[in-house]
Amino acid sequence: MEASERAVLAPFAEKSGDSRGRQNSEPGHAFRTEFQRDRARIIHSRAFRRMEYKTQVFLNGTGDHLRTRLTHSIEVASISRTIARALRLNEDLAEAIALAHDLGHAPFGHSGEEMLAECMRDHGGFDHNRQSVRVVELLEDPYPNFPGLNLTFEVREGLRKHGAFHEMEDATGPQAPTTLQSYRCPSLEAQVADLADEITYYSHDLDDAVDFEILDAAQLEKNEVWRQSLRTVLARYPDAREPELHKLIIRDIIDTEVRDLVSTSAKSIAGAGVQRADEARQQPAPLIRYSDDLFQANRDLRKFLYRNVYYNPRVSDVNRRACEMLRHVFQAYLADPDELGETAAKRIEPTATRVIAPWSGGIEVNRPYLRCRASVFFPKILNHQPQPFINREFFEDVLTTERVAHKCCSNEIRKQFRVAQIGKIPVYFRGKLPRSIPFEVRIKFQHFRSERFGFH
Repeated sequence: MEASERAVLAPFAEKSGDSRGRQNSEPGHAFRTEFQRDRARIIHSRAFRRMEYKTQVFLNGTGDHLRTRLTHSIEVASISRTIARALRLNEDLAEAIALAHDLGHAPFGHSGEEMLAECMRDHGGFDHNRQSVRVVELLEDPYPNFPGLNLTFEVREGLRKHGAFHEMEDATGPQAPTTLQSYRCPSLEAQVADLADEITYYSHDLDDAVDFEILDAAQLEKNEVWRQSLRTVLARYPDAREPELHKLIIRDIIDTEVRDLVSTSAKSIAGAGVQRADEARQQPAPLIRYSDDLFQANRDLRKFLYRNVYYNPRVSDVNRRACEMLRHVFQAYLADPDELGETAAKRIEPTATRVIAPWSGGIEVNRPYLRCRASVFFPKILNHQPQPFINREFFEDVLTTERVAHKCCSNEIRKQFRVAQIGKIPVYFRGKLPRSIPFEVRIKFQHFRSERFGFH
C-alpha cells in the first residue's frame, strides 16, 4: 500500500512510509497505512463520539437538522479529501487531521471556549487546538502500555496549527529537533484540512442560519459570496424556489470555494518549485490558499456571519446562559473534585484545574442535565435550590407555532396547539391533539410531558 502511495501521490505529498513515526513504537499493519490507522483510532475514540453533543453555533437540541461538532468534522473530512485528491496529496492524512481537529473543543461553541479560558486564566488558559492535542496524546486511554492514541507525528502536527513545531521533540531521528526548527508551516495536508474547516463552517453556518430563520433573503443579498452563487443557481435553475433554493446556493458556494482553492494552490505549489514534503513546510507562507479576490470575499463573509448570526441575540443570549451553566459546573468540580470520578481524580496532581477544564470541556450538552446524575449534582450548583435550568420561554422562541405548523404540512393546526422542543422530543402541549398531526408526532406528544423535564 505504501508503494502505491509513491506511485500515485505527488512528490510533495506526505507518504506513510516516510512518517516520522509515533511517540511509542508499534509494529506496522498488514492491511493499512499508518495514516489509515490514525483515522480509525480517531473515529473509535470516546472524544470523537462526544462531539455529537457539542454545539457548532446553535445550542444542541434546538433543531432537528442543525450541525454539531461531530457532523461538522465529518463535513470537513469530506471536503479535505476532495481537495487533497485534486492536488495529489495524501487523502488519508488530510482526513485524519480533519476528523480530529475539534476533539478538544468546548461545548457551546467559541463562547464555551472563552468561558473555560476565563476559568483557567491563572492556570495557563484554555485553547481548543492545544486541547485537541492533549486529548490524543494523554486523555484518551485505550492502550495498556502508553497514554493517548499514539498517533503519527504528521497528524499531531496538523492539530497544533499555530503551535511551535520544534516543541514536538518526540520526532524520530538524531537531527529531528534541528529540522523542526526550520519549519514555518505544517504539511500541505494540514493546510488543506485547515482551509476545508473554513469552507465548511462558512457554508453550513449560512445554511443553519437560514433554516433557523435568523437570516432572510434581504440580508443574504447584501453579501457578495451569496449573491454570486444565487446568480449562478438561478441561471441554471430559473424556477428554483425555497426551501430548495438556498440548499442549491450552499452547494454552489462550497463548489466555488473548493475549485478556487484547488486552482490557486496548484499554481502556488508549482511557483514555489517544491519537490518534497519538508520543502513545503519551510516556505515563508502556506501554499494552500485562496485567490486574492476570494480571500477578501471570505473576510467579508466572516464579518457578515459575526454581525448577523454569531452576535444575533437568539444565538448569543442562549449561549451566554449555557456558558454560565458551564462556569457553575467548573466551580462545582473545583470545590468538590471527588465528583470527577476515579479516572480523572488520578490526574489531579499538582492542580485540579487542568483536569477539570478538559472534563468540563468534554461534557455532552444535554445529557449531564437531563439524566439521573443531574438530580444529585445540580442542587450543589444551584445552592441546594432545585429548579428548572432552562426556562420554557427559551424553547418557545426556538420553535414557534408557525414553524411547527409548517413542519406538519397542515394549515388546520395553526391555532390548535403550541409546542416547545428538545431535539426531536416535544415537551409540552396544550389543547386537543389534532388528527392532522402525523402519527409519529402524536405518539411523541402523548408520551413526553412537561413534567419529564421539570416544566410546570
